[in-house]
Amino acid sequence: MKGKQVITDAELLDTKTNELVAIIKTGAIDADHAKIIQQKINKALKKYDNLPFNLQNDLELLLSAHQLQKATIKDRFDFETIKKYLLSIIGAVMITLGMAMIIIPAPPYFEMFTIYHFNANDGVTLMDLIALVIVFTGVYLFFSALSKRASV
Repeated sequence: MKGKQVITDAELLDTKTNELVAIIKTGAIDADHAKIIQQKINKALKKYDNLPFNLQNDLELLLSAHQLQKATIKDRFDFETIKKYLLSIIGAVMITLGMAMIIIPAPPYFEMFTIYHFNANDGVTLMDLIALVIVFTGVYLFFSALSKRASV
């Protein structure tokens, strides 16, 4: 009967330990609260100083491996948001400049040479193709910035 009680206590301890690790991994506690929990566990395990492994160091490693500061997560989110808006603005500016290069007439020496003639006075120039590359790059930047999800 007593052996069955020990197995139940060990299973309960294992379950509670897994719950604690899951809470720590989610980052739901801050650093001060984590230190208090660590002190409580260390105090409870003090009678087991002769264990072949050092649970205190293992717990310390676990706590240090996970970011517990909510401010750090918030700063990262703000950086990602700023980056997304900045890429969107750069993409919109590139689209506008590329379209302006196509629409606004340029002097003949700036147009370089004509690749395809529609008639004697008009055609597709090398400058138009360069402007299209700028427009497509702007479209890519704009839509890739909008489609990115925040990875926090």
